[in-house]
Amino acid sequence: MNTDTNRPKFGKVYLVGAGPGDPKLITLKGVECLKRADVVIYDLLANVKLLEHCPAHAEKIYGGKQPGKQKKRQAQINALMIQHAEAGKTVVRLKGGDPFVFGRGGEEGLILAKAGIEFEIVPGITAAIAASAYAGIPLTHRGYSSSVAFVTGHSASLKPDSPIGWEHLATAVDTLVIYMGIGHLRQIAKRLIKYGRAAKTPVTLVRWGTTPQQKILEGTLADIAQKAEAASFRSPVAIVIGEVNRLREQLRWYDNKPLFGRRIVVTRARAQASDFAEHLESYGADVIQFPTIEIQPICDNPGLDKVIDRLAEYDWVIFTSVNAVEIFYSRLRRNGRDVRLLGNSRICAVGAKTVKALDKIGLCADFVPSQSRGEVIAMEMEDVAGQKILIPRAKIARDDLPDGLCEKGAIVDAISIYDTVKVGGEQRDDIEADLRNGRIDMITFTSSSTVTNFLEMFDRHSPDVLLEKVDIAVIGPSTADTVERYGLAVGVMAKKASVEGLVEEIIRFYVSNAKGEPK
Repeated sequence: MNTDTNRPKFGKVYLVGAGPGDPKLITLKGVECLKRADVVIYDLLANVKLLEHCPAHAEKIYGGKQPGKQKKRQAQINALMIQHAEAGKTVVRLKGGDPFVFGRGGEEGLILAKAGIEFEIVPGITAAIAASAYAGIPLTHRGYSSSVAFVTGHSASLKPDSPIGWEHLATAVDTLVIYMGIGHLRQIAKRLIKYGRAAKTPVTLVRWGTTPQQKILEGTLADIAQKAEAASFRSPVAIVIGEVNRLREQLRWYDNKPLFGRRIVVTRARAQASDFAEHLESYGADVIQFPTIEIQPICDNPGLDKVIDRLAEYDWVIFTSVNAVEIFYSRLRRNGRDVRLLGNSRICAVGAKTVKALDKIGLCADFVPSQSRGEVIAMEMEDVAGQKILIPRAKIARDDLPDGLCEKGAIVDAISIYDTVKVGGEQRDDIEADLRNGRIDMITFTSSSTVTNFLEMFDRHSPDVLLEKVDIAVIGPSTADTVERYGLAVGVMAKKASVEGLVEEIIRFYVSNAKGEPK
């Protein structure tokens, strides 16, 4: 720590453990550090989703190392930490797992101490603990194991002058977890057997543990190397050796989830996609967020302002989406008004999420239709002849709802208050390659605009060729109609027009149809 008061005040470096891969396994303190970071230097095994916690101004620097260049890259990382800290910045060194468990955190801490830079260690969940837990393997268990050792399997650990005493370690502890050892698995297994470990000892390899890409390979010390070579198992892999592996069959939970490993594309607007993605991920899916639309309020909208001025005249106001509620309310408040203007109006809300959005601003829905289709809403509403109805809606909304109400004698004002703008392109090439090579299981559409915009992005291919190997899931009949107009088949449609309802049907689809292995 810098104690020389004559020297300029430096910033501070946080050596933060990012955890094993699942972005939710970082500590709260780790997230706090990221939220106030000016600079983040992150490793290959740190989930990039964690960078979303950083403030907009934060500089993000990839600190991953390539084989044969580790020493040079580490020197660069050390210099970057010192450089930015001396500039008075808050630096987060984001390291996979735990900084002090085979993470070079001690080395980096010593460098910082020598340079007089203040630093702090924020522990993380190390891969040995997390990967084994997600594989359903307890590292200790009464009757199986009362001792554990974490060991590096790097090539240096196998040299004659290695400080690791394999001759003692082989039988000294019940459970061994070996890091960075997949490239030397055959030598490690031979050495353990040579020094007394039974050849029939169970071994489990956990690749990309705690993530939807997690792969498991089981064997014994006698045959695990051969199996790993046959399966082309590559790092990152945690090697778990010991009798506790026999408990996996009863305790496996993560890879038993109904959507485990399924690669599912979510095309919804980014602001709304997080809930949908989290629902899918909670059931084990590998979610690719690829928003094709962005919701933008129509700012220059004198027609909406006129409607707000005479809002008390309307008998009904129909909100067909959460966006309609939020954008309408924002405009109401901007005009110096509030929901009291709706005191004489009855409220229709389409869908449970829209009902909740209304609850947040203090409004209760008087009517919720059974479906989101415009003709169904119009049919199910009571006698509205002669009544004035306001529908604040999307610019691209279909006219089936106002037309249906007009046919029943209502006086309808359908006012466009937001637009859906086409976005996307950042991951376009990757998505296209994955679709063409069958590496995506399903694509989801939550509106007609997501369908149209998605297919327009990939207009080099006809829709039937592009999505030939992909199942399609939609949130409701209107979206299904759009999909089918492109000559595509809908595999899944939500019975309830909500992301929860769609996830429920996606699970039912994969479980009941016994679809093939995840991509």
